[in-house]
Amino acid sequence: MLGPESPLSLKVEDGQVKVLDIIRKKYVAFTPEEYVRQTLIHFLINEKNYPKNLMSLEHEFKLHGQKKRADIVVYNNEAKPLMIVECKAPTVKITQDAVNQAANYNIYYKVKYLLVTNGTDFYTFSIDRKTNQVKSLKVIPDYEDMKE
Repeated sequence: MLGPESPLSLKVEDGQVKVLDIIRKKYVAFTPEEYVRQTLIHFLINEKNYPKNLMSLEHEFKLHGQKKRADIVVYNNEAKPLMIVECKAPTVKITQDAVNQAANYNIYYKVKYLLVTNGTDFYTFSIDRKTNQVKSLKVIPDYEDMKE
C-alpha cells in the first residue's frame, strides 16, 4: 500500500462502517474500493502536494449518452482537469479493461494524466494530446509537475 497508513476517520452508523471523505466532507460507506480511494486521497494531499480543493470524487458526466462516474478528477487552478484516477478494490487485479475504462473517460475529460490503482499496483500514464502518444510513468507525479 501507499507508505504510512493514512489517518482515516471511521464510524459505525446503523450497523454500517463509514469513512470520512475529506473531499466531499461527509461519511460514506467504507467499501474496499472506498478504502483505496480514501487512502490514495490522503497520499496525494500529504505526499504529492495535491490541493484538496482541486479534487472531485465520483464526478458524474455523460459519455455517448450514458451516465458515468470518475472516481477522482484532479484539476488545476483554472478548473481544467489534469488527471483522472480509477480506483479498484485491493482484491481486483488491474487489467487492460481498467486502463481502458480510464482512457474512455478521457474522451470526455481530455486530461494529460491517467492513474489506475487497486492500492497496491499503480499504473500512471502521461498523454501527449498533440502526438497522441501515451507514456507509462514509473511514479505518480507531484502536483506541481502536472501543472501546465
